[in-house]
Amino acid sequence: MSETGVPWVPIVALLPISLVQQKLLYPFRKQVGGSILSAKLALERGWAINIGGGFHHCSAEEGGGFCAYADISLCIRFAFVRLNISRVMIIDLDAHQGNGHEKDFGSDGKVYILDMYNPGIYPFDYAARQYIDQKVELNSGTKTEDYLENVDKALKVAETRFQPQLIVYNAGTDILDGDPLGQLKVSPEGVAIRDEKVFRFAKEQNVPLLMLTSGGYMKSSARVIADSIINLSRKNLIELGTHSIEVE
Repeated sequence: MSETGVPWVPIVALLPISLVQQKLLYPFRKQVGGSILSAKLALERGWAINIGGGFHHCSAEEGGGFCAYADISLCIRFAFVRLNISRVMIIDLDAHQGNGHEKDFGSDGKVYILDMYNPGIYPFDYAARQYIDQKVELNSGTKTEDYLENVDKALKVAETRFQPQLIVYNAGTDILDGDPLGQLKVSPEGVAIRDEKVFRFAKEQNVPLLMLTSGGYMKSSARVIADSIINLSRKNLIELGTHSIEVE
């Protein structure tokens, strides 16, 4: 089922496989590769951002929503096997519950899951909710001030409960006011402040952070993401290099 409740997999099944591979699955796999590479870069440089990925409804066993590949689980497994990492924190601030990685790591003490989501929307995965280490449920219509207050409280709790060697931050922009699927009411400025809070949380603990941009179902999401990244650079939380940044 899609996040709107429409069964999209049968519709895709009617298309030629070559078209599905070219237009859908190949771009998805490229984003998965970006997530895995970003885990390595985050450890080398302190941070990394994949402009894509964050397919948090997909587990090792099955896909879900718009998620065909479990890039979050794959990049964490890669970190365990190849990067000498033994403790990972997932901070999932997409509007939807991250039931895919919850099913994959719910019984794994090496992974701590902080998930802040709207329980009144897809995926309604009550079984996976029992695997969340730190659950913050938001009402539909939650506005910027209340949202950011919940972020602050959640990060303070997480800091006392778990000491990660890597943070995977699922930074969906479907929390934006007007997003047809998230049903929250956070401003573009609120998204930038949210991202700044998470990056500052990681920096203060000296923990490498990998950011995935995940869900966002409005055209304005691209600009909001770009503005947030620029803000992170201006606040000296990331280093984008010596070239000037211009966004049209």
